[in-house]
Amino acid sequence: MMLIRYISQIGKYFLMLKEIFNKQTKWSVMRNLIFKEIDDLIIDSLGIVAFISFFVGGVVSIQTALNLTNPLIPKYLIGFATRQSVILEFAPTFISVIMAGKMGSFITSSIGTMRVTEQIDALEVMGVNSLNYLVFPKIIALLLYPFVIGISMFLGILGGWMAGVYGGFTSSNDFITGAQMQFIPFHITYAFIKTFIFAMLLATIPSFHGYYMKGGALEVGKASTVSFVWTSVSIILFNYILTQLLLGS
Repeated sequence: MMLIRYISQIGKYFLMLKEIFNKQTKWSVMRNLIFKEIDDLIIDSLGIVAFISFFVGGVVSIQTALNLTNPLIPKYLIGFATRQSVILEFAPTFISVIMAGKMGSFITSSIGTMRVTEQIDALEVMGVNSLNYLVFPKIIALLLYPFVIGISMFLGILGGWMAGVYGGFTSSNDFITGAQMQFIPFHITYAFIKTFIFAMLLATIPSFHGYYMKGGALEVGKASTVSFVWTSVSIILFNYILTQLLLGS
């Protein structure tokens, strides 16, 4: 029975995706909604992303330095390890899981509250495609999500450089040499492909849980928790699949 329920929910999710792109809202209205979502989802996330990226980059650098105990191992490997960790996994995946908590709960609770207070029913009565009106602006706003991840990559490596150099673990030249060593441009492409997929998951899965929730104010909180869990699970699962497809061959 549990399996059937999950399959039913997945089917309902894909039907929702189809409905989002039907019967578009007027552009004059949609434009304002998109700018509001960019402010709520992208601009408001920059502070926490910058803070976490800088300090986790520093921690990666320090941990790498502390584990390079053999004097024969060159110090530039600290920069190399920091760059690889930040670009390949930390910035796109770890930040996206954090955003599943921040953005995801915000999206689920805002749409869920509209469901509870019957605002969504009012939109439907007025002949508006409520899914297009509520979810489409979030999808468009999150097309800017790779910009957030780009900032995260830069600050993660900067944090690693500052922790390594000012902590006395490596010289600036060694760190920069390591950060530039054996650089594969496709790794950036890979990270941004993942980021685009994660952005779609961050926009649609929390919206799904908010839109189809039933009950009152208490259920809004439960829906936010469930949406965080499923968004995180989806991000981790897609991370594995995309890594296997893009880097595994």
